[in-house]
Amino acid sequence: MGMVEAELTEQIIGAAIEVHKHWGPGLYEEIYERSLCHELRLRSVASETQVRLPLLYKGERVGEDLRLDLVVHGKVVVELKAVKELEPIHEAQLLTYMKLTGCRVGLLINFNVPVLKHGIKRMVL
Repeated sequence: MGMVEAELTEQIIGAAIEVHKHWGPGLYEEIYERSLCHELRLRSVASETQVRLPLLYKGERVGEDLRLDLVVHGKVVVELKAVKELEPIHEAQLLTYMKLTGCRVGLLINFNVPVLKHGIKRMVL
């Protein structure tokens, strides 16, 4: 992981902690996503939300586009959850998004925990 990605993940995690301090666990994923995007804007961190990613197989579009929760500075994929606990399928999902976007770093953040640090997983390709 490069310096830029390390700094970005620190900023994203700090923003997520701020959102979690405000709301706590128990809300819908969409509320956390919108709040995190707002917090990142307040911190002047560029991000895109609900990024559409076409699914192509050998040059042909197959199925609906994927929608990524957040991509920060085009370098870090952020997948948000509000679930009882993170499952291996959530990690596989993030890894797939990272491969498809070419981003080497990803964050999986589950807001449905009492202490947010227990709901964060950083992944690096």
